[in-house]
Amino acid sequence: MAGAIRRALILYGISALVLSSVSFAQAGATAQVKGTIDKVLEILRDPALKAPDKAEVRRKKLKEVIYPRFDFLEMAKRSLGMHWRNRTPKEREEFVSLFADLLERSYYKTLESYTDEEILYTKEQVEDKFGLVVTKIVSRKENIDIPIEYKLLRQDAQWLVYDVVIEGVSMVSNYRSQFNRIIETSSYAELVKRMRVKQEDEALGTAPTPKQTPKQKK
Repeated sequence: MAGAIRRALILYGISALVLSSVSFAQAGATAQVKGTIDKVLEILRDPALKAPDKAEVRRKKLKEVIYPRFDFLEMAKRSLGMHWRNRTPKEREEFVSLFADLLERSYYKTLESYTDEEILYTKEQVEDKFGLVVTKIVSRKENIDIPIEYKLLRQDAQWLVYDVVIEGVSMVSNYRSQFNRIIETSSYAELVKRMRVKQEDEALGTAPTPKQTPKQKK
């Protein structure tokens, strides 16, 4: 009888430990994503960094926050799709660098459009090494909701973003369609050339900022 009770207590302890670990992992995903978003918004809202002569400092601070949270290698591979396997190591390295620059700018500009709005963290889902954190930007003043989902991969204790879905549109899928179209109609070299030009234009502040079309609340 004592042995049975002891075994039951051990099993209960193991179950409690497993459930506790799952709960911690789930809380960790949202906490890590929120931590990054909060830091990005803090930089974007800082009046001292809004002056034109502070653009370089501001960008540097944003990169320091965004790069550790995003798995740009994984995102670049998924965005290039079937064309990734034909690239040389040197080409891959260059592509990841260009892609990271492109996506980082696109991401913080999206958040920059809504720096004065409230961000809600509405859902979290974790399964093995994959995770999902669902957020919603709410503007009660303009009566709009903008859902943004973060798809995550766990690497050790860190949750890294491998895709961002804005209003139902996957950034990775969107880039993959664009990249594939350019490669199929022209060449991979032409794609890289266009990415370099866009990078240079962005650095000079001449590239147009894409307009957002938020969905109205139902």
